[in-house]
Amino acid sequence: MEDKRNIQIIEWEHLDKKKFYVLGVAMTMMIRVSVYPFTLIRTRLQVQKGKSLYQGTFDAFIKILRADGVTGLYRGFLVNTFTLISGQCYVTTYELTRKFVADYSQSNTVKSLVAGGSASLVAQSITVPIDVVSQHLMMQRKGEKMGRFHVQGNPEGQGVVAFGQTKDIIKQILRADGLRGFYRGYVASLLTYIPNSAVWWPFYHFYAEQLSYLCPKECPHIVFQAISGPLAAATASILTNPMDVIRTRVQVEGKNSIILTFRQLIAEEGPWGLMKGLSARIISATPSTIVIVVGYESLKKLSLRPELVDSRHW
Repeated sequence: MEDKRNIQIIEWEHLDKKKFYVLGVAMTMMIRVSVYPFTLIRTRLQVQKGKSLYQGTFDAFIKILRADGVTGLYRGFLVNTFTLISGQCYVTTYELTRKFVADYSQSNTVKSLVAGGSASLVAQSITVPIDVVSQHLMMQRKGEKMGRFHVQGNPEGQGVVAFGQTKDIIKQILRADGLRGFYRGYVASLLTYIPNSAVWWPFYHFYAEQLSYLCPKECPHIVFQAISGPLAAATASILTNPMDVIRTRVQVEGKNSIILTFRQLIAEEGPWGLMKGLSARIISATPSTIVIVVGYESLKKLSLRPELVDSRHW
């Protein structure tokens, strides 16, 4: 008899691809809407000097809400939705790489590590230009200027709306840095997200496997997975946050050197400066990862080819 504690992994060849992509885009959009405010807060915390504007995650949330309202928490969101493309490229690369690596190794850790890193490499190549623009939009606020660029407002003091702001930022990036400006921080992004992704997947499967042996056999697999996701995200966030802080500063402040940015950060704020925005990152990652994991695993189950449905036990 099959041990119900054994968590079956749905691989690429088991999926109905049409269902997988259609449901995947809808799921990703819902997740982005829910976590974007904390992404914006994390970015501002990482860019500010010391605690010149915000004392922490909650303080930033309240101040942004008071100054700009709910829309202030969604600055740059419309531009950021274009990363839906990179999201689909990510999952496709991840699943196809797992399938490829399976020909050489049956170790789930090896498959997850290689596939996670490869998927992030592809996704970041698409995401970085979108990220650069959306991060500069995140920096737009009333009062003291943050970042290098500032959109022009109308006489009433309100900034131009939606894609008007985006167009303004794109023009400023082109004038200041040319086309290369859209890939500012690309190497830093790769050094942040490839390790993050490569670490997340093995830890996710590791935590799920350990929990499956600690919990009763009757416990649904989705429960293990929902708990394992945030645990893996917190682990990956702690390990990669220093590089994430440097990446954000390189992209937003227009710096050209990762090493010089690192040295300046240490000189100004000490080692703890490398942990800036970590709480916001974990806070945003926890609910989003639960939704992502439950959504992704449910998505794969819903996208399972009809002839395989009865052969699976959850």
